[in-house]
Amino acid sequence: MTDPKTLTSLQLAVLRVLWDAGEATVNTMVERLAGERDLAPTTVATLLTRLEKRGYVARRRDGRQYLYRSLVELEEARRTRVDELAADLFEGDVSHLVHHLLSRSELAAGDLERVKALIESAESSGSGPTDGSSQGGQL
Repeated sequence: MTDPKTLTSLQLAVLRVLWDAGEATVNTMVERLAGERDLAPTTVATLLTRLEKRGYVARRRDGRQYLYRSLVELEEARRTRVDELAADLFEGDVSHLVHHLLSRSELAAGDLERVKALIESAESSGSGPTDGSSQGGQL
C-alpha cells in the first residue's frame, strides 16, 4: 500500500467520502464535503487524479462521468497512520502513546471502560502482550 502518512487532511476527507459511499462522482463528493469544506468540483477532480496516480483510488466511466472508489481500506489507513504516529512521536513505544491518550482531560464518559474492555479482549484472544511487559514505558 502507498504510505497513508503522506496523505493531507483534504485527501483524507475525500477518502472518507469514498469509504462511506463505496463509489462516488466528483459532484457527489463536493456535496458531501460541503458541510466541512467549500470545494470547487475542479479541486476535487484534481485531488482524485492525484490520488489515482498514487494508487489510492480507481475510477470507472459511468455515462458521461467517472465513479471513484478507494483502493485503500479505512482500517489499513488507520493502522499505518497510528504506527507512524507511535514511531515518530513516541519512539515506537505504544504504551507512551496510550498513556498520552488516557491522560488527556477530554476523555468522554465511557471511554476508559471501553479501553479496559479492549485490553481485556486483546489479552484473552492472545493478540496483545499478556505478561505485563511493554516496549520500555509504563501506562
